[in-house]
Amino acid sequence: MAKKPETSARIADNKKAVFNYFIEERFEAGMVLQGWEVKAAREGKVQLTDGYVVIREGEMYIIGCQINALKTASTHVSPDAVRTKKLLLKKDEIRRLSAKVEQKGYTLVPLNLHWKNGKIKCEIGLAKGKAEHDKRDTIKDREGKREVERAMKSRQR
Repeated sequence: MAKKPETSARIADNKKAVFNYFIEERFEAGMVLQGWEVKAAREGKVQLTDGYVVIREGEMYIIGCQINALKTASTHVSPDAVRTKKLLLKKDEIRRLSAKVEQKGYTLVPLNLHWKNGKIKCEIGLAKGKAEHDKRDTIKDREGKREVERAMKSRQR
């Protein structure tokens, strides 16, 4: 039998979240998705940059995560790209996170979507917002590392 080609474990990353927030804790949550969303995720039609996580009535939802439907989507399904999706976590973890989010400055952001044992999981982070000077420091550190890499590369030649 022919094996299926290996797909990358990562589906989508939220690079903006790491730039805009200090990530203090990370959690892995399952997602409630429809069939067309899973097919679109396999093709990489997912965008997390505008997404955020809310807790309502003891349940977690991801809002703003955009999964664009494939052109081959079924005719009897009306796909909504920015549908609110439910996240699956244990109740005690949700209670602990909701207590932390009620503190000033904390929020929940989606960090990435990935495959785990044939299921799509969402990594969410308990985050605290960065000030403008912190963002400048991040840029300065990144450029400094890039300069060091360039110098090392030219030195090896």
